[in-house]
Amino acid sequence: MIRSVACRVTRSARRISVSPIVAEKSTHFGEKTVKVEEKQGLVNTVFNNVADSYDVMNDVMSFGIHRCWKDSFVRDLAPRPGTKMLDMAGGTGDISFKALQYAQKKYGKSKANFNITVSDINKEMLRVGEKRAHERDDVDESCLTFQVSFILATFMSRVQHADAHKLPFEDESFDYYTIAFGIRNCTDIDKVLDEAYRVLKPGGRFMCLEFSPNVCPAIKPFYDFYSYQVIPPMGQVVAGDWDSYQYLVESIRKFPDQERFKMMIEGAGFEAVNYQNYTFGVAAVHDGFKL
Repeated sequence: MIRSVACRVTRSARRISVSPIVAEKSTHFGEKTVKVEEKQGLVNTVFNNVADSYDVMNDVMSFGIHRCWKDSFVRDLAPRPGTKMLDMAGGTGDISFKALQYAQKKYGKSKANFNITVSDINKEMLRVGEKRAHERDDVDESCLTFQVSFILATFMSRVQHADAHKLPFEDESFDYYTIAFGIRNCTDIDKVLDEAYRVLKPGGRFMCLEFSPNVCPAIKPFYDFYSYQVIPPMGQVVAGDWDSYQYLVESIRKFPDQERFKMMIEGAGFEAVNYQNYTFGVAAVHDGFKL
């Protein structure tokens, strides 16, 4: 109890808040200003609209490069046997599936004993994730059972509908907390980081893969043109939805740059925080430890 209170005081003292809403009544939704209480509903509408085309659009928009980013992310994560992972905003399952495959290949089915909770506030994204788990050719369906959860051999992956701002998990429940391309859509990033810290065990690792607004200057003109002039029309053609992809492009520009986000993670109490840029800074991985 004393340790917990002391940690909270230390985190409060060191926090440099750059979250768009702390004591404010409004926040951003892309380039629009909206009421704080409205943002989550608007974000939910976006992901309800894009859920079925989400993976196809990721491939089209990034020319498949997002797969390389996620592969590198999981290799750096390097999950150990007998551990538990929370994959937040993990809806369609990419990070979870790759982490399961990594553990299976490295340790074998009988020894991995690797437990993943796939969590997302959007039920449509989770529905797509469950569907993909059934349909993937590289998943042995004879070892796969669907109920409220899905189980793969000695790996257990639970599907959990949850809000990153207020997680329904006990303190110190997980060894890893991952979030990929999700945190920029959250209303209060500081609160999400606090929850990540709370649910991690001592020694636990936080890893976040996210787009960055701070790209290499040499490619910025092309990147901006592609983002604003190509991606929304592409969303209309491929997914029948211009507005959702316009929001996704705009939300990247509202997200803190790599250094500012690093300070936010440190402000939540994480130690040894570092980041690595992918593809000229188009995306970045931040990681830190609860020590």
